[in-house]
Amino acid sequence: MDENISVLKRIGLTMYEAQAYTTLTSLISSTASEVSEKSGIPHSKIYDVLKSLTKKNFIEVEGGRPLTYHVKSPVEVLNREREKINSEIDDTITRLTNIYENGMSQVQAPIWRIYGVDKIINQETEIIARAKTSVNMRIGFLFEGEGEALIKAFKSKKDLKVNILASPTCYINNKEINIIKMFKDNNINIQKADIPFVKVLISDSKEMMHTYTKFSEDKRNVIPETAIGIWNKYEDVARNYDERFENQLEKIKQKQSRKKIA
Repeated sequence: MDENISVLKRIGLTMYEAQAYTTLTSLISSTASEVSEKSGIPHSKIYDVLKSLTKKNFIEVEGGRPLTYHVKSPVEVLNREREKINSEIDDTITRLTNIYENGMSQVQAPIWRIYGVDKIINQETEIIARAKTSVNMRIGFLFEGEGEALIKAFKSKKDLKVNILASPTCYINNKEINIIKMFKDNNINIQKADIPFVKVLISDSKEMMHTYTKFSEDKRNVIPETAIGIWNKYEDVARNYDERFENQLEKIKQKQSRKKIA
């Protein structure tokens, strides 16, 4: 199938409508008979097809005998349809997320194990997307691509208060990664701290995620296939970890202040 036809079908046109519109983009203006001939659409169907395209605002019709059909610019038409689809997707995300979060609140034992690096990273970014006021993180290591994914998620939440305590560096595929520099270069608040080989993300003191993994014998490289995330929605537990995080952060700030005075 022609790629243009395939795309037009995915945005809601029928096969005949897609064929007629594609044909008219080369003819610019034409009669129904000519569109039928050039596109291969049966003459018995062409008027209904062109009428539908007119209704969908893909083409315009000029009165006369015979009627003349004028194609609308693909830039105008497809940008309009793309914006409509994006808007519909955004609305659907909002509706389904509300349903999902209401359903999650009804679960009796809100603790889940998540296996696989991609699924763990996706869950982290989803938690950040749901956060309303704050996200606190302790980062002892990063998976490949995780730092970039976290930064992108944080940047999409401009009013979110973000605090990160992290080990200075980690290793990904035998390459040393400067965790502190990576986040600071993207204007995300991060402090150097003595963090063990674990990762903790806490959102709004309501939900949190622990991530664990095994490392190579030299304790440098992550072994991705061993990664496991523990997603926890017990608010009492999340609040307790958040308070411990805030206390550790405050001690680091006080220590830094004393050094500056000295």
